[in-house]
Amino acid sequence: MNQEVIIVQGNHALSGDVTVAGAKNSALKLMAASLLGQGVSTIRNVPVISDIEIMGEVLDRLGAAVAREGHTLTIDTASVDSCETPYELVSKMRASISVLGPLIGRFGEARVAMPGGCQIGARKIDMHLVGLEALGVRFDVDHGVLHATTPDGLHGAHVYLEFPSVGATENMLMAAVTAEGHTAIENAACEPEIEDLANMLNAMGAKVSGAGTSLIEVEGVPLACLHPCDHTCVGDRIEAGTFLVGGALTGGPVTVHGIDPAFLRMAIMKLRAMGCAVECGEDWVRVTRTGPLHAVDIQTLPHPGFPTDLQAQFMLL
Repeated sequence: MNQEVIIVQGNHALSGDVTVAGAKNSALKLMAASLLGQGVSTIRNVPVISDIEIMGEVLDRLGAAVAREGHTLTIDTASVDSCETPYELVSKMRASISVLGPLIGRFGEARVAMPGGCQIGARKIDMHLVGLEALGVRFDVDHGVLHATTPDGLHGAHVYLEFPSVGATENMLMAAVTAEGHTAIENAACEPEIEDLANMLNAMGAKVSGAGTSLIEVEGVPLACLHPCDHTCVGDRIEAGTFLVGGALTGGPVTVHGIDPAFLRMAIMKLRAMGCAVECGEDWVRVTRTGPLHAVDIQTLPHPGFPTDLQAQFMLL
């Protein structure tokens, strides 16, 4: 994370400019999507955290070559020859399930160890499976390993998700890009990270529209039409919101760079209702407060509602 140190004296921030890191929840899925590129993809603005290292190990075990230079990853998936992920890595990070969709899209098959063994429903993987089954995927579970096959190939389908699950939307999206025909995902997750994933898939040659809304449509293309790309990960909206809360606490001004204000529109609305002045630019948000803070009601909801992961920070105000 590139930033200037925020200088605080008493309850007043004398200065504060910060640039947020890339969004972890986006970078992990972009890494998984690189499996569909069958070559060397570059992903920029990647945070330096342990989850990224674990996902790199997962891709390495599949046969990819992952290299990091600062906040930039290069991932060569040309030599990936395995569709099985090891339990000892998947058990460390739940997001590893996101390789399921791209492995199915690339090989028509996947063997993914399940965190928590066979308790699929308890792990909230059921919506992933229902959506993928609609695309022609068949599943068997044996000793905590999920074996996916496509006996009749992948085909487009119209799927209505029971809940706008981010993970289920992502896995369906990454499988659907190589499915034959048209796929529509209704009640899809609308998170900015979904839109970021769709932008990378489109840069790879996929045909995805509607990402960021509750209806995502995909026109499948042959796997051979997909290729590597160079993509920059979006900024982390939760990290950005955390710094904005810091500015609200101290009075600021605190300016957060590297974030689309639209990602935080509900949080910004609440900050204004609490008595803060909030200015927005194309990729920055500035918060200032001169008067007292006011109490507001907050209800967490899926995006574009108030983010659950920001609730604790706002409780400090």
